[in-house]
Amino acid sequence: MSKPSPGSLILTFYGAYGRELQAGGTVPVAALIRLLGALDIDAPAVRSAVSRLKRRGLLTADRPGSKAAGYRPSPAADQLLADGDRRIYSRPEPDGDWLLAVFSVPESERDRRHVLRSRLARLGFGNAAPGVWIAPSHLEEETRHALDRLELAPYVDLFRGRHTGFTPTAEAVARWWDLEAIAESHRAFLAEHEPVLRRWTRRSRVPGRSAYRDYLLALDAWRRLPYADPGLPSALLPARWPGERSAKVFGTLHEKLRDAGYAYVREVYAQTLGR
Repeated sequence: MSKPSPGSLILTFYGAYGRELQAGGTVPVAALIRLLGALDIDAPAVRSAVSRLKRRGLLTADRPGSKAAGYRPSPAADQLLADGDRRIYSRPEPDGDWLLAVFSVPESERDRRHVLRSRLARLGFGNAAPGVWIAPSHLEEETRHALDRLELAPYVDLFRGRHTGFTPTAEAVARWWDLEAIAESHRAFLAEHEPVLRRWTRRSRVPGRSAYRDYLLALDAWRRLPYADPGLPSALLPARWPGERSAKVFGTLHEKLRDAGYAYVREVYAQTLGR
């Protein structure tokens, strides 16, 4: 898997830990530099990434109690992270219904058409036909949040229903999604993080800094997979699908490392504030 970017790791950090710290999730830049330094990201790269995230409207400048400059997630980012929690930390049980997103964008606003297609794809929708995208029905709430946040809802109608033919549903799913590309993403995650889990399984102690580093890297790699693989019914997937195995590896790393990593984060945060 490719090396994670500083911006991606910062968002992953806020999703995993930053929101739980004091001051409404505000983290001093000095603390971010130390915490990203544990992942071999240098200070200039952290500052540049923070500036980019601020320009994108994902981080808001604030001043924590130490009078050091700090940042917290914007309201839009808070919603994005909350929606992500449901995807990342649980695997849905498909109910057999599908969510259809049917859109029409005027030619004079063709740039919005591209944004809409890109957003639906990032949410995990498959492309059923021109202007028609499909996803498991449990994505409805998150889809509404995303389209409202990006002011795209006026272009879209949402429908729920079942696939009734003429192509067998499993064959249609293989046409709507690139299942081999999704499977390869799961295999890449397993190749990198299953050995990490094996190493931790052999350890009796869980040092905070090491737990934080391995957990944040695993979470940063994993958090994209529930979007690429939106929880399709297992009966419609190819045999020996690697998704369940990669979900189990991440879930075990989460249980073993997350809390020890948070203890390290709180320690760094307190030291930065001089407490």
